[in-house]
Amino acid sequence: MGEAYFYHLTRAPVEVTLATLLGKSLQAGWRVAVRGRTEDALARLDEQLWLRPDDGFVPHGRAGGPHDAAQPVLLTTGAAGNDPTCLVSVEGADVTPEEVTKMTRVMVLFDGHDETALQTARAQWKALTGAGVGAKYWSEESGQWEMKAQSGTS
Repeated sequence: MGEAYFYHLTRAPVEVTLATLLGKSLQAGWRVAVRGRTEDALARLDEQLWLRPDDGFVPHGRAGGPHDAAQPVLLTTGAAGNDPTCLVSVEGADVTPEEVTKMTRVMVLFDGHDETALQTARAQWKALTGAGVGAKYWSEESGQWEMKAQSGTS
């Protein structure tokens, strides 16, 4: 049974944090789906992931291509065709409690400078923890990532 990790971004932009988390996820042997709400946002992330990290790139593809099932990281607005063990939500994309229980990890990245994003993340936290899903809240406000809250985890 997986957990949902909420990342409150206040210093680094989403593409920098995403590239770091994807690198760690791939090192752990996870297949990843990055779910966004809009194709425009995914197009920007796609472009940025080819540029980061500085010493390489994050191997990935956009959903709808001929090789979705083979992608280690698949950017999508819906269901992932790469059989992921990790799901990353950006732009407030929906995540269900059932998805969290099927994944090794779910990550919700949200912009701490955007009031709508904050409200969406709070609603996601409430919905997931209310359904009994384990969740951890991480903040980078101090300059390094610190876990500030957890619910339903041992």
